[in-house]
Amino acid sequence: MKKLDGKVALVTGSGRGIGQALALKLASDGARLVINDLDAEPAHETVALLKGQGVDAVACVGSVTAPDFAERFIKTAVDSFGGVDIIVNNAGYTWDNVIQKMTDEQWHAIINCHLTAPFQILRAAYPVISAAAKKEAAEGREVFRKVVNISSNAGLNGNPGQSNYAAAKAGMVGLTKTLAKEWGRMKVNVNCVAFGLITTRLTDTDADGGATVNIEGKNLRVGLNPELLKSHAMRCPLGRPGTAQEAAAGVSLYCGPESDYITGQVIAVSGGI
Repeated sequence: MKKLDGKVALVTGSGRGIGQALALKLASDGARLVINDLDAEPAHETVALLKGQGVDAVACVGSVTAPDFAERFIKTAVDSFGGVDIIVNNAGYTWDNVIQKMTDEQWHAIINCHLTAPFQILRAAYPVISAAAKKEAAEGREVFRKVVNISSNAGLNGNPGQSNYAAAKAGMVGLTKTLAKEWGRMKVNVNCVAFGLITTRLTDTDADGGATVNIEGKNLRVGLNPELLKSHAMRCPLGRPGTAQEAAAGVSLYCGPESDYITGQVIAVSGGI
């Protein structure tokens, strides 16, 4: 028996990077996966990778900010696997600027992605989780479910040029602590992981400053200046950025039975910064 055998895990932004690494980790522990990505190709590639390893997985493609996404995401899990056990709100990106130059569009895009979308997903999950919890209680069974929300060091400490991102990630901490109190009666552990600098396609070295990604029709600059990465290494007690696999391992701590009596907590996966 693996510790997540029979569990159904939903991970937003799991076609690439940290999300994909987490999906692979949860699958290795026995979970069945609902994979999401903004783009169809990486989502289906991850599903194919999981199925190639004998793991049950399905894709739910689309933006987490779409009006119908939350209900569709939960319905995919219920229709495919019969329920919901683990939800990880991982999807996200950055669109930076100092506050005097930040537009309303920038502000709302990041707040909607990092805070409103997770709220909507969890709201949509409530009827499914509540019904299952009532049935289990009537049968005298104690079954724990898991919610892991992703925050950031920016949300805990602020970061210049990221008032939108920092505000959203700080909001995730508040959402986590509130939901831990509301959903404890249903045996749901709600915790939060705050990432430091993790190497992904959005944060990798960009020496000439020209790297971009297209997110919902917007070409956004990505990548970090090598000097900034060098400065980070000097300040970080562990001396380097984290890997996607290390970030995923931090999240997985809250997804298994080891966290059955842990809720409302925030852990930083940041190399000590």
